Amino acid sequence: MTMTVGKYLKRIAYDGPLGTDLATLRALHQAHLRAIPYENLDVQLGNPVTIAVPAIYEKIVERGRGGWCFEMNGLFGWALGELGFSVTRSAAGVMREALGQNAVGNHLVLKVELDEGLYMGDVGFGDGPLEPIRITEGAFLSQGFTFNLSLIEGGWWRLRNHEGGGAASFDFDLAPADESLLETKCAWLQTAPQSLFVQNAVVQRHVEDGLWILRGRVLRHLRPADRTDYLIADEGEYRDALRRFFDLDLPEATQLWPKICARHDVTLAEQAAKAAAKPA
Repeated sequence: MTMTVGKYLKRIAYDGPLGTDLATLRALHQAHLRAIPYENLDVQLGNPVTIAVPAIYEKIVERGRGGWCFEMNGLFGWALGELGFSVTRSAAGVMREALGQNAVGNHLVLKVELDEGLYMGDVGFGDGPLEPIRITEGAFLSQGFTFNLSLIEGGWWRLRNHEGGGAASFDFDLAPADESLLETKCAWLQTAPQSLFVQNAVVQRHVEDGLWILRGRVLRHLRPADRTDYLIADEGEYRDALRRFFDLDLPEATQLWPKICARHDVTLAEQAAKAAAKPA
């Protein structure tokens, strides 16, 4: 297999300028997120997932699949490097504010050094910003959703997600990632029973007016001002939703339907129990 940046650009349907500037970085970031869905279906199917770029390239570029953070940002970082950008892979921790240092390495982000300043590229958070983020404190809008970036103790930065997001936040620093840590976390997240990626099938994609999110049986169209939920009826409808809203032709995903239904029932029971425990 030959890896070429030209094939990657075709995969994200990008034929614009290729300078090493903010305008190009922003355009590539948006094109990637609109063309390639965030998805953890290989984890659900028991197919091993790696941080190695050649395997990621083969999966996403050659086979037209999506991926999770290690794959999405792994591929994007490789492509940026091929195009001449100064890119550093940095470890992040989703929900580090609650889980502590043990969370570090469960997410991968990209530090991109430009003449215009220092930016974070992240096409692997699923429902995160559509554009690269200037690394400076303050609230900002992306696609109508409100995010916030703040400098916290120890030189870490915290990105706080929008109100409709899945994970509330993640922390990152600007140092080069410990690749062995990323590899270890990648293995744990796809095999540990307590991993949310093992428990839940998730697919997400940025579109013009917001996001499409498929979490288990629930298909959500999330927009800045509102959301609409649809309950998937059966495995055929699940496969059709993957194709129609996420451009994923994955017949084997129907094997997941019994597990998805069982998880849906557990989630409903947990929500009912929480509601019953609240004071009247």
